[in-house]
Amino acid sequence: MDKRFWDDKRYHSLDYELKKTFGKKLYKLSLNGGMSCPNRDGTIDTSGCIFCSQGGSGDFSADSKLSITEQIIEAKKLIENKLKRNTDSAYIAYFQAFTNTHAPVPYLKRIFSEAINNPDIALLSIATRPDCLGDDVLSLLENLNTKKPVWIELGLQTIHEDTANFIRRGYKLSVFEEAASRLHDAGITVIVHTILGLPKETKNDMLSTMRYIGALSDEGLVQGIKLQLLHILEGTDLGRLYLSQHNNDLSIDILSMEDYIDLVIACLEHLPEELVIHRLTGDGPKSILLAPNWSSNKKLVLNTLHHAMKEADSWQGKRYS
Repeated sequence: MDKRFWDDKRYHSLDYELKKTFGKKLYKLSLNGGMSCPNRDGTIDTSGCIFCSQGGSGDFSADSKLSITEQIIEAKKLIENKLKRNTDSAYIAYFQAFTNTHAPVPYLKRIFSEAINNPDIALLSIATRPDCLGDDVLSLLENLNTKKPVWIELGLQTIHEDTANFIRRGYKLSVFEEAASRLHDAGITVIVHTILGLPKETKNDMLSTMRYIGALSDEGLVQGIKLQLLHILEGTDLGRLYLSQHNNDLSIDILSMEDYIDLVIACLEHLPEELVIHRLTGDGPKSILLAPNWSSNKKLVLNTLHHAMKEADSWQGKRYS
């Protein structure tokens, strides 16, 4: 096979794709639309997913009390050191916390338009759930996508219904499939969020999820993926289960860095080359991180991964068919 690597990496990184598309590096600004989640506000449940913190996966996002323009200014200040090395800067407006289409459409139109009309913003990225994409929301997204690119990040986590029930995801796999299809019809880029290391899932279970997403990529329904290490955070139901697991029958295995890197390499090898890799690990807030502690050194994890892929002569798509 002709091994086509992506600059200095052996996987199709987001950085590579952005430079190819926009001709320069883009920096992500985490914004907060002040929304909740149907898994928290009683629409589906009030407990949330078992791994989700009080920040709703947006612990690094800006203050929702600020306007979107003010949040963009504040978020840019947080990455000033990076910008000093790159004066030709553009940004991704990333609505990350909770479910960012779970609000009345007039409100969504106001905040998304404020972001997308900012001259420094090159594209709009919105994290949401597949069960929060009604016709009116899709119409808004389709319209925004004519102005600047719009990405939708769907929280799938896993294809396995037993695991989905355990983590209280709150929707069936068919709901995800329908949302991906409708977003495709609207011409909107879809990024799938997955979690590696969920309780009771084996390596084969996780690779089945990768193969499923690879098939959707081949059909043009998915353009990107995030591989997120499971973080066990203080104050979450998963955190409470982890701290009390000696009192119940549940065993929550914590992956070592070596095991996680082996798992990520296997996942990448089972994904098609065209699929853009948006994330390979994660760095949960250190103040509430219970495990795994090694994950807080993101740079070390990525450097070790790059070295391991080179040593194993591995690359994205190596085992994909």
